Formats: sequence, C-alpha cells, structure tokens
Amino acid sequence: MKNGHENIYTMSGVRDLLSRHGINLRKSLGQNFLTDPNIPEKIVRLSGIDGRCGVLEIGPGVGALTAALAGAAGHVTAVELDSRLMPVLGDTVGSLPNVAVVQGDILKIDIGSLVGGAMQGMRLHVCANLPYSITTPALTAVIETGLFDTITVMVQREVARRICSGPGTADYSAFTVYVNYHALPQMLFDVPPDCFMPRPKVHSTVISLKTRGKRLLAPEYEAVFFRFTRAAFGQRRKTLANALHSAFGGSMNKPEIAALIEKCGFDADIRGEKLSMDDFIALVTELK
Repeated sequence: MKNGHENIYTMSGVRDLLSRHGINLRKSLGQNFLTDPNIPEKIVRLSGIDGRCGVLEIGPGVGALTAALAGAAGHVTAVELDSRLMPVLGDTVGSLPNVAVVQGDILKIDIGSLVGGAMQGMRLHVCANLPYSITTPALTAVIETGLFDTITVMVQREVARRICSGPGTADYSAFTVYVNYHALPQMLFDVPPDCFMPRPKVHSTVISLKTRGKRLLAPEYEAVFFRFTRAAFGQRRKTLANALHSAFGGSMNKPEIAALIEKCGFDADIRGEKLSMDDFIALVTELK
C-alpha cells in the first residue's frame, strides 16, 4: 500500500521515510513500527470497526494502522506524542479526509473533548499499537472515561496474558481484576518481532476488551473493591486475611476480617490470588 508516495509497509520504506525527515527512533518512546500490511488489516477486521464508528488511535507512528482504520471507520483521531512524527504523518495519512492527527500525550489530554466533535453520535472505539512503556496507564486512562464500546490494542504478550489470566495462575494480578471489572477481555492473535521496524525483543499480542454496559458495584463501593484487590495482590505471600488486615487494620481487626472471609464461603487462610473477580465482589458486598 502506498501512502504519501511512501511504502510504509516495508522496513526500507520506513527507514527512507524517517531518514528524509531526519528522525532517529527513541527507545524511551517504545517506537516499533509495523511493516507487515496484513497485521493492520487483521486488527481492523477483528475489531468490528465500521463506518458508524469513531476511533481513537494512540501512537500512530508512521501511520500503518491509521491508514487501515481510515478505510473502515467513519472517523479516526490519532494522538502522537513525538512531535517529530507530525510531518511524517502528514505525508502518509494527511490526505485522508476522515483522519485527524493530534500531537499530544494521551495520559494528559482530555479524552472526552478529543472524541467529541467529528465523532459525535458514533460508536466509539480505541484501536492502537500501544507503546509498551505506557500500556497500563494508557489502558487505564481510556477505560476510566467510560466512553468506548471496544478497545482493541496490541500489547506485549506477557501483558496480554496477565489481562486475560484466571485465578490461581502466575499471571493473575490486581490489574487483571481491574480490567475484567470494566471489560470482557479476549486474546485475538500473536504478532512476532519480525513484523516491526526496529524488531522488539519480545512478542506482541492483539487483545480485545468489550466494555461492560453497567457497573458491577455501586460507585461508592468501587473504591473499596479496588482497595481490596490491591491489598490482596500487594503482598502475595500473605494470606488474604493478613493482607487485608495490613490495608484495613485501622477499621477492622483480624478476627473480623477472617469472619468476613469465612462468611463468604472461603477458608480463612486462602490467598488473594485464588479469588476470582466475582469472589472479591462478594466480599465487598458482604462488607457493606
């Protein structure tokens, strides 16, 4: 595919494009650009994005995924942190009428304002090849808005496993519970290092998060729920009772915490990593 007279789906094409603009990649920004055209096309196809959708893309790079999204979505707003890439994106996707490229930091920008305007009335999606260094805060930022129907992102394979893992596994974590509370995660497919320029040292995985249509707890209990889960996983070697006592010792003594755990049908010596999200919800519901 040609965009702006540059073949952005070959390593030589990306190198030539960056060289023309005098750009050296920065490891600190996690810049690994897709050079296999099949990957963006597959991401867009599996995301379910169509002409009724408005898409927020985070970290477009040189525009490989942006161009594929533009061919399917009603509108695409791409947020790029590296100001040096703005003229590059002007070359590759600047002529596409349904694409707006914004220079900024997704962790500081007002996402609600960003997806208003041109995306008004559309079903909102996030689709991105996320820089590894901001995966967790970026996902948290877009989830917290409550604006998006689906989040389809490429992340480090280990992160994908952590998000999609289950109780009792080594990958299971407080972030697993956090994401599952807000969305239904699914692994879609793996992407090997040789699909990028430069090649990362790790494999990547594309995941889909279908956001839930309703809260699982009343807003006033969500803070307690997430405090529970952070405490349970913050000290994995401790029993759940001891971990919760460390976090809530000022308001509940250890016998009260043990009684709460047993009332919900669990052994008082159980570890937090054995509990599912629904189990944590049951504990918080009993606590309230």
